Amino acid sequence: MASVSTTANALQQGERPLLVTIVGPTAVGKTTWAIAIAKALGCEIINADSRQIFRGMPIGTAQPTKAERAAVKHHFVDFVDVDDHYSAGQFGTAAANWLSDWFQTHRTAVMVGGSGLYVKAVIEGLDDMPADLTVRQELNDRVRKSGIKSLAAQLETLDPVHARKMDLQNPQRVIRALEVCLCSGKPFSSFHKESVAERNFDVLTLGLEMDRAMLLDRINQRVDAMVQAGIESEARTLHPKAHLNALQTVGYREWFECFDGQCSQIEAIERIKIHTRQFAKRQMTWFKKMENIQWANAFDKAAIQNTVLEACEKRQWQLHAPFDCLD
Repeated sequence: MASVSTTANALQQGERPLLVTIVGPTAVGKTTWAIAIAKALGCEIINADSRQIFRGMPIGTAQPTKAERAAVKHHFVDFVDVDDHYSAGQFGTAAANWLSDWFQTHRTAVMVGGSGLYVKAVIEGLDDMPADLTVRQELNDRVRKSGIKSLAAQLETLDPVHARKMDLQNPQRVIRALEVCLCSGKPFSSFHKESVAERNFDVLTLGLEMDRAMLLDRINQRVDAMVQAGIESEARTLHPKAHLNALQTVGYREWFECFDGQCSQIEAIERIKIHTRQFAKRQMTWFKKMENIQWANAFDKAAIQNTVLEACEKRQWQLHAPFDCLD
C-alpha cells in the first residue's frame, strides 16, 4: 500500500507527469471514481464531455453537481454558450494547454469523460479540421426543413468509415462531419491523426464497465432522477433554441418533440431511456476499440484502487490522501 504525503503531487525534476483518464458509458459511475482518485492524488479534474461543456444544460447532461465540483475542482464544465460552436479539436488544444501549465508543478491530473473523440483529442491529438459557417448554416437549414436522414445518407456516401462509428441520429455530429467533408473534399475520418501527438506526460486509462442489465437499470434510474430534478423545465427554457447544434442531443430532442405535440410526456421520457441506452452501447463500442485501456468493473473498488496505486508505486510516488470509502 502506498504511503500518504501532503506534498505528494509536487513534480520533481526529471519526472514525467501522469494523466489518469477514466472512460466508460454514461451512468457507469465515472464522476464518482474521478473525484475519489483526484482526492487521493491531490489533483484537479479535466472534464472530457462534449455535452457538459455547455451552459444552461446541467440536468440533461448530468454535469457534476456543485457539491462534486466543490470537492475537487473541475475544468471544462459549463463554460460554452449553446449558441457557440465548440469542436473536439478546440477542446483538445485547450485541455493540452491547461495540462502543460498544470504539469509544470504537479505530478498528476485526472481526466474523465464519455466523449471518445474528446479523450482522443487530448491523449493523441487531432489534425486541424476546416470550418465553413456558410456550409454549416446550409446543413442546419436542411435538417430543420427535412430532418436528419438525408444528411446521414450523404455522410454514409462521403465517409462510410466515420458513419459506421458515429450516432447518425445526432444532427450536431452529422452536420460537423459533413461540413468537414464538403469543405475539404476529404473524408472527416482522414483528419484523425495516424501518428500520436507528442505529449510531455504519461497516460493511465481506466475503463469502467458493469453488467449490462445493471447499467440499463442505472440509466433508467438516472433519467427518472432527471425528471424529478426538473429536466422538463430546463428543456422548455431551451426550446426556443431547439434548432441549435448543441441541443440536438439525447435528453432534449425528445422533450422538444413533446413540446411540439409529436409525443406525450410519458412517451418522451421513455424515448430518452431508449436513446440513452443506445448511446451507452455506442460509447462502449468506441472505447473497446481504443488501445491501452485497463478495464475494471465499476464496483470492483480493490481493482480500480490497485491500478492507481501500482502506477504510483512504479514511480515511487506517495498518495496525497487515502482513497475515500465508496458506497
